[in-house]
Order: sequence, then C-alpha cells, then structure tokens
Amino acid sequence: MDFLWTIPTELLTLPEDEIHVWRASQYCPPSQFQEFELTLAEDERSRAARFCLQKDREQYVVTRGILRALLGMYVGENPSRLRFAYTPYGKPSLSHEWQNLGICFNVSHSGGLAILAFTRNREVGVDIEQIRSDFASQEIAERFFSAREARMLRSLGNEVRDVAFFNCWTRKEAYIKAVGEGLSMPLHQFDVSLAPGEPAALLCTRPDRREAFRWNLRELIPGPGSVAAIAVRSGGALLKCWQWAR
Repeated sequence: MDFLWTIPTELLTLPEDEIHVWRASQYCPPSQFQEFELTLAEDERSRAARFCLQKDREQYVVTRGILRALLGMYVGENPSRLRFAYTPYGKPSLSHEWQNLGICFNVSHSGGLAILAFTRNREVGVDIEQIRSDFASQEIAERFFSAREARMLRSLGNEVRDVAFFNCWTRKEAYIKAVGEGLSMPLHQFDVSLAPGEPAALLCTRPDRREAFRWNLRELIPGPGSVAAIAVRSGGALLKCWQWAR
C-alpha cells in the first residue's frame, strides 16, 4: 500500500469534508526547540518539567509546540495565545474562545515520531506504536482484547503476529481516544480488524451494535517499524496526510 506524506507549499485551511493528519519528528534544532518552548502555557511548562528524562521532556515540548503551530494556522491565531480545555478523562480541546470553529484534534507519539490529526465538527482519535517483538502480545490480548481478537491473533503465524497485535492495539486506542473515554472503556467491549493487509475496521460494538456504524477506522503508515490508525465520526471525508518540515 502506497502512503504519501506531502509537504504543503502554502498555508492550509480545514474544510469540514477533510481530515488532516500530520507526521512529525520529535527532534528539532535547539533554536526551534526554544521557539516551541516559548509558545507553551504555564501548565504545559510545568508538565514538561516533571518528566524525569531529558529526552521525554524535549519530545513533549516539541510535540506540543507543533500542535500549537498547526492549530494556530487552522484558527488564524498566534500559537502562544491558544488555551486548552480538558474532559474528565483528559482529552484536550480548544477553550471556549475558539470552540465555535469546531476544530477537533488528537495527538499520539512513539519512537520519535508524532502523529497529529485535525478535523472540523467530528470527533477524532489517533494512535501510533512501534512494532516490538519483545512484547508479550498474546498474553496481553488474552487478558484485555475481545475473544474474537484474541482468537484471530492465535490463528496467525509467528511472522505476522507482532504486526497484527499492534494493528489491533492502535485501532482500539484510536477509537477509545475518539470517543473520549480513555481506558475507562473496556477494550473487550468492541472488535477491530487486525490481520496484516486487512482493511482497518470497527467490526462490532457492545452492547449497542449500531455504534460501529457511526465510526470510520483507517490505517495510517507512518514509516518502517511503526503502525498507526485514525478513528473519526462517520461521514464522507477526504483523508490528507501531511509532513511537518519546518
């Protein structure tokens, strides 16, 4: 499957019939890092300071700085002026001053790569994970995934099982992040596709089976050794994938 991440040549707008997903490195030159740090609010700087590892602190600042830069572009605002509100489960949104614009967003990062998704007036969730072979994937699946997913994982050969596990993990994470309930939603309460080469799909939701038809699940290909997924409220929308290159 070809997956092209395009560097935009001009400022972008966000129509209601488009989904924008950005891929970005969490590493940047010191001068750009300082620019990102200056755009953060006080609570973000405090959170950055609480990271024990310097690498984690820097990656948080870079990702948050890129998020602010992109949101600033979409809403036409200085990134440093933006403020966020949070649900009881920790999902962020723009504060009331910009909520009438209908911008929804979500962020995930792994292995030095960040994925940032933006939509207008439709909830969105995104997740990226590095594929690891040292993970107790089958044991985790048996404990937390649905019976259907665990059974499917058992049926696959060892050569594809790691990819299948992280396909499942990212698709489930993207969905629960879009719904906005975080890990308070039991992972066994819904089924997703997971076999490599099989289209991403939300197959079944319980107890309300109609919920599965209200969401669109798509695979993203961030780069070698990683998998990712995005979940959005159903409705026709064009997926556009952009590369952050500033």
